[in-house]
Amino acid sequence: MHPPSRKDFVSLTLTEASGSVNYNNSKQWRRQSCWRKWKQLSRLQRSLILFALVLLLVCWLSTYPAVTDQLQGLNVGDVEKVEDKEGDLGLKPLVPKVLAEPGKQERPPQLETSSEKQKRLARKRGPPVLQHRLQKKGNGSDTQAEEHRGPDVVKGEGKGEKGEEKGENWRGAVADAEDPGKVAENRGDSPADEEDRLSQETASRLEAVKEAFRHAWKGYKEFAWGHDELRPISKSYGEWFGLGLTLIDALDTMWILGLKEEFEEAKTWVSTELSFNKNVDVNLFESTIRILGGLLSTYHLTGEAVFLDKAKDIGSRLMPAFSTPSKIPYSDVNIGKGTAHPPRWTSDSTVAEVTSIQLEFRELSRLTEDDRYQAAVSEVMKQVHKLEGKQDGLVPMFINTNSGQFTHQGVFTLGARADSYYEYLLKQWIQGGKKEPELLEDYLQAMEGVKKNLLQKSSPKGLTFVGELSHGQFSPKMDHLVCFLPGTLALGAHHGLPADHMELAKQLMETCYQMYAQMETGLSPEIVHFNMHQGSIRDVDVKLADRHNLLRPETVESLFYLYRFTKDKKYRDWGWEILQSFNKYTKVSTGGYTSINNVRDPDYTSPRDKMESFFLGETLKYFYLLFSDDPNLLSLDQYVFNTEAHPLPIWAAAE
Repeated sequence: MHPPSRKDFVSLTLTEASGSVNYNNSKQWRRQSCWRKWKQLSRLQRSLILFALVLLLVCWLSTYPAVTDQLQGLNVGDVEKVEDKEGDLGLKPLVPKVLAEPGKQERPPQLETSSEKQKRLARKRGPPVLQHRLQKKGNGSDTQAEEHRGPDVVKGEGKGEKGEEKGENWRGAVADAEDPGKVAENRGDSPADEEDRLSQETASRLEAVKEAFRHAWKGYKEFAWGHDELRPISKSYGEWFGLGLTLIDALDTMWILGLKEEFEEAKTWVSTELSFNKNVDVNLFESTIRILGGLLSTYHLTGEAVFLDKAKDIGSRLMPAFSTPSKIPYSDVNIGKGTAHPPRWTSDSTVAEVTSIQLEFRELSRLTEDDRYQAAVSEVMKQVHKLEGKQDGLVPMFINTNSGQFTHQGVFTLGARADSYYEYLLKQWIQGGKKEPELLEDYLQAMEGVKKNLLQKSSPKGLTFVGELSHGQFSPKMDHLVCFLPGTLALGAHHGLPADHMELAKQLMETCYQMYAQMETGLSPEIVHFNMHQGSIRDVDVKLADRHNLLRPETVESLFYLYRFTKDKKYRDWGWEILQSFNKYTKVSTGGYTSINNVRDPDYTSPRDKMESFFLGETLKYFYLLFSDDPNLLSLDQYVFNTEAHPLPIWAAAE
């Protein structure tokens, strides 16, 4: 057999007469048949079938992530009224603007697939807790749920406590923290929105400082009330003079922060419990700047006579210190017996101690109209002004109370034992209405001496720092105490001194910030040594014995001055980072803050169990002033701060 050819086929034709139908008639018949059967169903049956179809449709849609993400991402109320071209009001979904990565278009979160959403979340800097907080408009501090009531701290890249204030916006894209206009542009905010955001940020930061103070005060009130210092870890106290040092140091801080309840409690203690009629030795310098200065400033802020009365009492009891052959005061005074003496091991006083008590005693004379206070401290300045042994205006660290001459000559520093001499040269000139040219002359000469002898740059960042000079040998050692200098230079420039003082202030301010930023805890050590050799990996080295942090205020103090005069937001952001680091590594859960021994080890900071009075008197006060937008809050044209951050009136402004 052979296979059939393609031509072999059978033709069959059906006609209507034979009962067959064509294709079109067949479709019409089927539609009529289906409709007839649907009409024959009861109402209940038809309802069940429709319900089943809708359910199948919903299940089918749920298998598509993009659709479900959009349905879940659109919250009730996430619509905005819009006006069409005809002027009618309608509603449309409000879809947030999203900043895509450079060179890449991203879909809004409502349209992402599940995998895209996971990738986006993985790219965000910081854990989910931070991202949740970043979506809040204020970007300020949140209070923690349990005992840590200060602002949250989240480790960022490089240091540890960068947090959202480095400019990370609410979608995780990086914005320029130093340019509010650029932040507003990236966020899609109008200028009014940005102003509102900054206002909320300011309010939240101010509240964070208040919370820090309340937490510190809680520990002091519970475990150290009426004593000098809190030991927060052992829940006890330490005594230095037995005069309620922390309480007096914190009086004007409470007033400035608006903590009226705490202030009234402290005022009651001062009125009823504080007595200087005690057989106790006190340090002239420390008692003057903390107790006398604190009482005088609180009197000026409140007008309460009790504070002036107490200031007169302690001031008169300190006067025996000036009964020396040279009129250079002894370092110690027994305020009960009315006697004074040098330290047991030497007849020297430090230059900083004897030249950093003038603001307070001068003001006491002005208020009491008793010239003996001002006469005593002015005599010290006159003698130091005439002394030989200076180098380009820089002074040695020690002065003999018998001879009135410098000792240990040839060693020059702006750190411990000499620092506030330079500060008080400028501030006395400002306090007195700029009428004492010899003070200004000494200050300007000293600043030129700093530039000539002590300024160097580090490697690799080229940070400008202030070292020390010992018999002609330069040392790249810089105390944290030296970080008062940027603020002092800026203050001088504000009061008409050369503009290059402000430029130097900005350079040194960057250096003092880096002393925090380059440490693993974000907290500065007490002393650093700068690397000056090319090829250095990091700018700062810290010896083991210098790694402690005492909650010192100098860097925050200078940040306050720099922000007040420049309005550069970066200084606030730096301060915010530092406050968060204090909260993370020094805050004690039961109340108070503690100094620590090791800023280089976040896991073992080795707490010292001591909260210095200046943490409340200076550090937190300067934080609050840094974050405040009120230009009339302690105007620097009306007040000058003593070296313990107690504001005293400028005489020309007070008249």
